[in-house]
Amino acid sequence: MNESFAAYGPQDVRFLIERYPLAWVQSWAGGNEVQASLLPLVGEYDGQGHLTALIGHMARHNPLHRALRARSAAHVLFTGPQGYVSPEHAGLRDWAPTWNYVQLKITADLRFDDALTGPALEILIDEMERCRPEPWSKEELGGRYSRLADAIIGFRAEIRSCTGIFKLGQDERPEVLSHILASHPDPVLVEWMRRFNP
Repeated sequence: MNESFAAYGPQDVRFLIERYPLAWVQSWAGGNEVQASLLPLVGEYDGQGHLTALIGHMARHNPLHRALRARSAAHVLFTGPQGYVSPEHAGLRDWAPTWNYVQLKITADLRFDDALTGPALEILIDEMERCRPEPWSKEELGGRYSRLADAIIGFRAEIRSCTGIFKLGQDERPEVLSHILASHPDPVLVEWMRRFNP
């Protein structure tokens, strides 16, 4: 793997998690059946902007809940923009096609906390609704909110390690990259490629 794909900073980690908060959370493969679920997560960051924890919630009846109660070690996988890049996009018939993508692999110590359920929901609602013209609030559910909240539990996952691959054309010659940026049909992927190829 080209080492330039691992040249990213804490601001890139935050950018990815804020724009693609739905991540796979998986129990540790330690002799038991692996459990996994897609869950929306919100990052916590230190003063230097480094990711320190992930806040989330899950249904109490989710088999992942039981697995992570037994052993708190979890894997978390975030994926970002991705897409096929054809030789047509590069403008070269003798150029090998590729796939550009973004991923973060995190290991974490995930702890459930009944007292965190309410705050975790509020954090997620605030994060998801903050840019909407008329943000939704939990009060609009009335009495249903507490009944729904009783079925879930909040958690905080403290980060143990975080490694990423931001494969976004950093290895391309400038003229090839320019052609890809001008011809690729996915504007989001192009935006991310520009971010990593200023």
